[in-house]
Amino acid sequence: MKHYDCIVIGTGPSGQKAAIQAAKLGKSVAIIEKSKVVGGAQINTGTIPSKALREAALHLTGASRRGWFGRSYRVKKDITIADLVSVADQVIRHEWEVIRDQFDRNNIDLIWGAAHFEGPNLLQIVRDGDTEMLTADKFLIGVGTRPAKPPHIPFNDTDVLCSDALLKLTTLPKTLIVVGGGVIGVEYACIMATLGVRVTLIEGRNQVLGFLDDEIAGAFQYLMRQNGITLRLGEKVTAINSLPPGDGRSGSGSQVQAELESGKDLRAETLLYCVGRQGVCGSLALENVGITYDDRERLRVNEHYQCLNTEDPDNPRPVEHVYAAGDVIGFPALASTSMEQGRRAICHAFGVQVDNWNQDLFPFGIYAVPEISMVGKTEKQLTDEGIPFEAGIANYREIARGQLLGDDSGMLKLLIHQETHEILGIHALGTGATELIHIGQTCMALGGKAEFFIDNVFNFPTLAEAYKIAAYNGLNKLAHV
Repeated sequence: MKHYDCIVIGTGPSGQKAAIQAAKLGKSVAIIEKSKVVGGAQINTGTIPSKALREAALHLTGASRRGWFGRSYRVKKDITIADLVSVADQVIRHEWEVIRDQFDRNNIDLIWGAAHFEGPNLLQIVRDGDTEMLTADKFLIGVGTRPAKPPHIPFNDTDVLCSDALLKLTTLPKTLIVVGGGVIGVEYACIMATLGVRVTLIEGRNQVLGFLDDEIAGAFQYLMRQNGITLRLGEKVTAINSLPPGDGRSGSGSQVQAELESGKDLRAETLLYCVGRQGVCGSLALENVGITYDDRERLRVNEHYQCLNTEDPDNPRPVEHVYAAGDVIGFPALASTSMEQGRRAICHAFGVQVDNWNQDLFPFGIYAVPEISMVGKTEKQLTDEGIPFEAGIANYREIARGQLLGDDSGMLKLLIHQETHEILGIHALGTGATELIHIGQTCMALGGKAEFFIDNVFNFPTLAEAYKIAAYNGLNKLAHV
């Protein structure tokens, strides 16, 4: 029976960085993966493939250049699923190689199989009728999540799909219903609409992406509609049914029907259900370590990412040698934050002091069409907290780089403290938003003020110039000029 200083369960972003950090500290490390490939949802079903599909769709349809050449401009007339998947497959294969190389270079043992705890420090690995027992001093659980699939939804991987199954489509549907206006639903709705699919998005709230600043959300919803997406906001789905060919309005082909609480009846060739994600802790036998999880199989952790036993909710106890990071511990469930959580968990496990990080400054990136990104507070949050602020806005149409990129609808918004002029929040919509946000994030982390953007020089022509324009706009409002 082999013993390790540290065993990591799951090769997603949190597991990768945790294992590498432990190896850099000179520890013996194994990482366990139950799938046939490394990378978790980030590489295989989530972040990377969806973003690859987005870039392929923007390029092949010519959507990113229509500001120059007009709405009829296209790079390729007939786009197939094979065109899109080939791009995603290339990126995914490259990422597999990068991860395997990182494990090899750091002498991390990659062990295939499904792990579960047999005791506090004992793991059993099961694979193809074979088993193996391993022990370790420290463990990190980074098993991620999967799409939630409620039993009343008739998933069939053909026309009623979760986000994982959408990547396996063999043909593009002509019409698509998306249930859920969160990040995944919105991103796929925008990608499919860019490809010419007629998309209807159903969201129970009155706004998609409810965590966004209201002004950004409103502008984004307008652009979604301009891209041909029908938004059914404030609507709840009561039933979903697959209809056979020739059934009433379904025409010659089969369709999916979504019945709404308001009495509406919507139909499309395909339906994508994107409402929440579900943990996968039930198979880990965590009861053998004294760890509990919630009804969605997610783990609770303390500030050091040590798993908690929550049998007594008023007095949760840490299980000191078992840590968890990434989507399995819930919000914010971003690949970027998962990586840092895994690294910090391992540093704590082996007594390495790391500086505190400002968890109020996590950047959010939504790879819709157009991109959206934000860091810090929204207008509503500042208003609710009684913090006086002014908004400074720069529109891409004012910026030479925006014109060069053919993007005249993008914008950057700074929320500036009325008295101190500190930057309280930054919100971006448009080309390069997820890259642009990091300039402001750095300024905020260092306590920067709006004057920083005015007193410093930016390359011209760049999108970064938007910071200077937005700062002038906000400070001019404060000066009443």
